[in-house]
Formats: sequence, C-alpha cells, structure tokens
Amino acid sequence: MSKIIIASRASKLALWQAEHIKSRIEELFPSIEVSILEITSRGDKILDRPLALIGGKGHFTKELEDEMLAGNADIAVHSLKDVPTFIPEGLELRAITKRQDQSDVFLSHKYENLNALPVGAVVGTTSLRRRMQLLKMRPDLKVKDLRGNVNTRLAKLANGEYDAIILAYIGLYRLNLLDDIPFKEKLPLAQMIPPMGQASLGIEIVSLNALALEVADALNDEDTFLVTKLERDFIAQIGAGCSAPVAVNGTIDYDKDMLKLEAMLGYPNGTKILHTTLYSPREDYKDLGLRLAKKMIDEGALNLLKEAEELAFKDEMPQRL
Repeated sequence: MSKIIIASRASKLALWQAEHIKSRIEELFPSIEVSILEITSRGDKILDRPLALIGGKGHFTKELEDEMLAGNADIAVHSLKDVPTFIPEGLELRAITKRQDQSDVFLSHKYENLNALPVGAVVGTTSLRRRMQLLKMRPDLKVKDLRGNVNTRLAKLANGEYDAIILAYIGLYRLNLLDDIPFKEKLPLAQMIPPMGQASLGIEIVSLNALALEVADALNDEDTFLVTKLERDFIAQIGAGCSAPVAVNGTIDYDKDMLKLEAMLGYPNGTKILHTTLYSPREDYKDLGLRLAKKMIDEGALNLLKEAEELAFKDEMPQRL
C-alpha cells in the first residue's frame, strides 16, 4: 500500500486542517495510507513577542518544510495566509483548496458590534493589517497585542483582558467555537480587506515526489489557485512579509468573466493609507498582481511600508500588533 505523510503544526486548528486533508485524500485515493506528523513550530513556541519581530509567519512553516526536505514527510498542510511567497528549493506550493469565508469577525462579551464600542475601548488582534484597517475606521480605539492559540485568545477575551477581539471567522467556524461568544459580527470584506490567502489551505509538496504530486493535483481548486496566485504575486513584488500592514484580495465575477484585485497598505495606526483596485478580463489575468504592485509602488508603497515598519516597532509602542 502507498503511503503519504502529512506534516502539520500541532495546534488544534492546524490539526483540524490536516485531518480534513487526510480525509479527502483517503476518499479520493482509498489505496493510500495517510498519517500525520505533528510538529510544534517556533511561531507556536514564542508567544511573548509579535510575529513580525521573530521573522513573521514563516516561523509557522519552516519546521514543516525542514521535515519534508529531510524525507520525513511528503506534503505539508498550511493556512495559506501563513505561507511566505518564497518556497525553498526542492519544495513547491502545488495546490490550493477551495476558498471559504474570508471574513474577519468581531467578538465581544460586552458590546454588540464594532460600532457599539465606546471611545478608548481595548481591542485585541495579532495583525498589523487588522490594526491598520480598524484604526482607519475607529481611531479612538486602543489596539492591544493578542497572541496564543485560538482557545487562549478566546479565554483572554472571556477574562476581560479585552473589550473585543478580531479573529478570522473561518478558524472559529471550523473548530465550532462561535456559539459560546455572546456578541459576534462578521465584518464585510469592503470594511476589512483580508490578507493574502485567507480561508484557503496551501498544500506544499516535495517536488520530485510523484505520489504527492498526484495527490496535490487532485486537491487543487483552479479558481482559488488563480486568485491567490495574483495575491501572492502582488505581495512578492512589493516585498511585503506575511506580517506587514498589507491587505490584498482577488475575486472573480463569473457573470462578466472578470477578475478584481484590491489592495490596501499603510501605517498600522490607520493613517497614510494607499487603497487601489484593478480589474482584468479573465483571459488576461496573469500579470494582474504585478500590475497592481507596480501601480502602488509608483504611488509610494515601498517608502510607506518602510515607514510603517519603523512605526510599528518603536520601543515606545509596546502593543505593536
């Protein structure tokens, strides 16, 4: 019997994702024996510093990649938003699963929705992207760093450390964690643009592994692969890491057979915002991410991102994410 070993982070959400892919492989390939190799990543171990200060979300993927390169795993299942645009030699990001709900969600035990928060309310988030867009809407709020796994973050909210927190909806949905939270509000994508790859799983494989290649191709969703490639092209071209204050989202208008790519970047305090959208016929989509990046670079994106990083990590600003 053929065997596939899946490398996965050991967090509950990562293991849910790995088990989901395991089940899909077993359904598609009944003759393949599938097992999961659990790995505690550096990003999961270091919880006292913002991700961007320890190298960004690449610390959620590196150990899994090392195991594949060492021959201990055939594929890795990642939250696509955590996968850097650089993939090590010998590996490839071969498949992207069908994108689900990309929304961020407002959660609170005290206040009904974002608009109900009083001036000076404390909101927790791990993300410079969320911080930027939240403070653009509500500059009166205090945004405080929020690290730990999903359950830890929800416990901090329940314990009153925050008036509200903002997380990705899809992870809470997958783990069935929304029912116990009194107030929740999905934020419209027009209000809170998601990061590259949110709500999709990335399947990374060993390049010369024929079985892994066959399995990954069977798991791939072509439309999601297309739009997320545009998002990743944009991020790579402007040189923004996974933790930078950058939002980008690609969508397909099936009625008009058109693609839309929207991006926002700026200071993490919600000022100096660049917000740009490009459209393209589907048959002419391939360089859309590069064109959007060039347009924003021409508008000053590179200098703005450099200044944003300096602002985010000033010593006098302890709540950096």
